[in-house]
Amino acid sequence: MKRNQLLSVLLLVLMCGLNAQDKKEMDKKSIKEMCGCFEVTFNFAETFNYSQDSLYKPSKTKVDKGLEWAQLVTDEDDKIVIQHILQAGNPAEPMIVKHWRQDWLYENTDFYLYNGDNNWSYKQKPSANVDGQWTQKVYQVDDSPRYEGTASWVHVDGKSYWENTTPAPLPRREYTTRADYNITMRGNRHEITSNGWVHDQDNAKIIRESGKEDVVLAKEKGYNIYVKVPNSRCQAAADWWTANSEKWATVRTKWDEVFSRKTDLTLKEKVDNKVLYKHLFNEELIEQNEISSVIDAFVDDSKTKMAKSK
Repeated sequence: MKRNQLLSVLLLVLMCGLNAQDKKEMDKKSIKEMCGCFEVTFNFAETFNYSQDSLYKPSKTKVDKGLEWAQLVTDEDDKIVIQHILQAGNPAEPMIVKHWRQDWLYENTDFYLYNGDNNWSYKQKPSANVDGQWTQKVYQVDDSPRYEGTASWVHVDGKSYWENTTPAPLPRREYTTRADYNITMRGNRHEITSNGWVHDQDNAKIIRESGKEDVVLAKEKGYNIYVKVPNSRCQAAADWWTANSEKWATVRTKWDEVFSRKTDLTLKEKVDNKVLYKHLFNEELIEQNEISSVIDAFVDDSKTKMAKSK
């Protein structure tokens, strides 16, 4: 190859590398725009149903409002962690509730995909399939898994958004009242706006049975609007996180150990007649070995025994 041709190739490679790095920085900036204090409006409505049951009753339209603090927990080159905390009630003496958590991982290849009935199937994707992509991993209030998916952030025509479709458990508003489907196929779109962000959802309510094709029972639209307000309005939630962050770091570390086994995961619904979050929300539960024991009690026995035998 002639010298001029070699220089041209090297220049092209360098420009592509710089563009990829610039794109990654734009991605990270968009993700971190979801941090701060927000007034949130949660909107959900069932749009279509395909049930053969003439007595079928669609879910009621649901609209809720709240104040939510989104705490930046981890800010690394390939990992961003955001913890959501609800703040409700009297502003002078608000009630604080640890809410969902979202982790963003760059070019992640390890996935736990929900398969119904408190089962998550471990899948590993080839690295070529996630080139330049970010995985969003969403966790329950007790930091157990919920759903996750991978896609590229898109920055075009003044818009920045990420969208993905992935299976998930029933949302809290449904699983206490509905038993006619067992998977929510979530179509998630996170779009950054001039005053916050929007979580736009197109969901399908799925009946999944072993050995059969999935059946779509109904479809649902979700449109959650996050409007940024002064951080001072969420000071109580921020203070709560400062006081409790060490405990929840211990919880996350334990879950990371569970996920590192890279095997299918089954979680029990209750232990000692209590769901997991009620165990972990106990303010007296702070010791690492106690937290580890509680989480192990919920993880499928065969997986726990296999991990301990290694």
